[in-house]
Amino acid sequence: MKRFVLSLLTVAGLGFAASAQTGKPVTFGVKAGLAFPNMTISSGSTSVSFDAKTSFYVGGTAEFAVSDVISIQPGLTFISKGTKFNSNSFAFEDSGTGPSEKVTLNFNYLELPVNVLANFKLNGAGKIFVGAGPYFAYALNANGKYGSIKEDIKFGENDSEFKRTDFGLNFLAWYQLNNGFNIHAGYGLGLSSVADDDISDEVTFKNKVFTVGVGFSF
Repeated sequence: MKRFVLSLLTVAGLGFAASAQTGKPVTFGVKAGLAFPNMTISSGSTSVSFDAKTSFYVGGTAEFAVSDVISIQPGLTFISKGTKFNSNSFAFEDSGTGPSEKVTLNFNYLELPVNVLANFKLNGAGKIFVGAGPYFAYALNANGKYGSIKEDIKFGENDSEFKRTDFGLNFLAWYQLNNGFNIHAGYGLGLSSVADDDISDEVTFKNKVFTVGVGFSF
């Protein structure tokens, strides 16, 4: 995991070096918007995606131009992920489990993405950007809600069922006006299981999240 984080920082550093050599300016940005995360739970050959919940994200970026078209954009984002489902979603009708309760899992991450971008100018009407790249995320805190009951999820303890760390891939696109204002959308696909190693051999929990928001580059 440490090697993965170092790899992300190395890519960001190479982007900075390339930008310095070409003499192109470094562009900074801020962004915020809505997130619609859910989780995929898999066991053996069976995989189930739970319902998406509504959350938010806020963050900043630094864009290092490699050429007139290609740039490298690392960033730092606070984002809330997780999922929701009903407690009897997978129970048999005659199991006697009682009334259904809504269950919500909430994970607040600090996320480090490093994306490679391509931009296309629109005849003086701004630019369209498309890009992709890896991300590493560290959970600041987490909790689970069952009906009106809320319980914090502890990390690094003997009875913990979840890991603090997550990594995966980002896919993003946005339209930016000449004044720096942009509208963007993205999709994050978790590649690692956030379930603790004690249960990850049998069950995997992977994050997925769709985002949409606005930003400003300066």
